[in-house]
Amino acid sequence: MRIIKETHIDFMSKAGWGGLLSALLIVVGVSSIVMKGGPKLSIDFKGGTMIAVNYTDPVDINEVRSALNQVNIDGQTFDFSKAEIKHFGDESNVAVRLPSMDDEPEQFAHKFVEKMAEAFPEMIPDDRSKFILSIDKVGPKIGAELSGDAIMAIFSTLILILIYISIRFEFKYAVGAIAALAHDILITLGIFSLLDFEVSLAVIAAFLTIVGYSLNDTIVIFDRVRENVKGLKNATLSSVINESINQSMSRTIITSLTTLFVVLVLFIVGGEVIHTFAFAMIVGVIIGTYSSIFVASPVVIKMGSDN
Repeated sequence: MRIIKETHIDFMSKAGWGGLLSALLIVVGVSSIVMKGGPKLSIDFKGGTMIAVNYTDPVDINEVRSALNQVNIDGQTFDFSKAEIKHFGDESNVAVRLPSMDDEPEQFAHKFVEKMAEAFPEMIPDDRSKFILSIDKVGPKIGAELSGDAIMAIFSTLILILIYISIRFEFKYAVGAIAALAHDILITLGIFSLLDFEVSLAVIAAFLTIVGYSLNDTIVIFDRVRENVKGLKNATLSSVINESINQSMSRTIITSLTTLFVVLVLFIVGGEVIHTFAFAMIVGVIIGTYSSIFVASPVVIKMGSDN
């Protein structure tokens, strides 16, 4: 199926503008990450307790903060007013993220939930079991291990991709593919930082999915380039790559749009649990398609020589 019969777009003549756009996005994103002291990590990596409760009526976050200003649990007084407190779903649902504590009382999470119930007793469901939506707890040691494993997973993936494409094609193609993948991850991370979204294990899974999606798109173009290099012996590498991208355009649009529609539906109706995962995938599909054309291909041209 071809929704675009034939195109003759000179993509490589616009590679300079593409490079400027990429550089701008990366600089803005990385600057945001640096100014904020790194990506905003979820409790999966930092350790702590995430508690989500459901009141019967909308509740003001500032009132919740005031109620958590002086919380007495087992004789210890805590100030949770500066903890991360936010709505999710609607304004009757409240999530509180608490950092790990060395002197944490026994059954701390459930006792904290009781304090949240006591703060607004008139808004508690008749069935108390419906008040607690979730309690997630991760120890700081486990969080540190997960952080290391996540970073190792991403770097291992990039190294294996470099080796595979070097064998399957040539080293310059491998460098182009890795440049595109690093570009995609940096921009996605930067956008997450700018929007103050958390990086969780689900988001890391999205990053690895983005790597696979972008790589697949890049390899399709590179495979067509390899075939055209044999058939267009007197053409420059730049013109061969342009021809290859145009030949792959219909396939690229169909694949990108169908994937984008799916993740858009997940983002809109999938709920809070997969909200950031779906958002990362939306960004990844768009950036991954773009980088296959305007990052990977120009890198190959820079490393190669025109025929």
